[in-house]
Amino acid sequence: MIKHIPTPYSYSSAVVAGENVFLGLHRGFGETFTQQIHDTFEHLKKTLSQCNISLEHVVKVNVYLKHIADLPEMEKVFCDYFETDRFPARMTTTTAFIDSDCLLMIDGIAYNPISQ
Repeated sequence: MIKHIPTPYSYSSAVVAGENVFLGLHRGFGETFTQQIHDTFEHLKKTLSQCNISLEHVVKVNVYLKHIADLPEMEKVFCDYFETDRFPARMTTTTAFIDSDCLLMIDGIAYNPISQ
């Protein structure tokens, strides 16, 4: 069975397929990078809770930064949400965004051990 967590847009915030949860783009809001990344994680946690899992089930993320200079802050914030030595696999890159106020986006894959 495939379960979609819809958004008002042309993508799902997550799709559960078997034991895999494919996370669509998540972005946060705020004036600063720090505000936006914390807000992004709050949105991720909400999506994961709709799949009956938590951040500890995230196995892979892709992080898209508008400015590479935000990488050190991103590293610090990841430590706020994941245990040391239990980080998800990650790829980070820079890109331009359609929304000029957007400073980062995250997508990824989580493991759902209790999939339906």
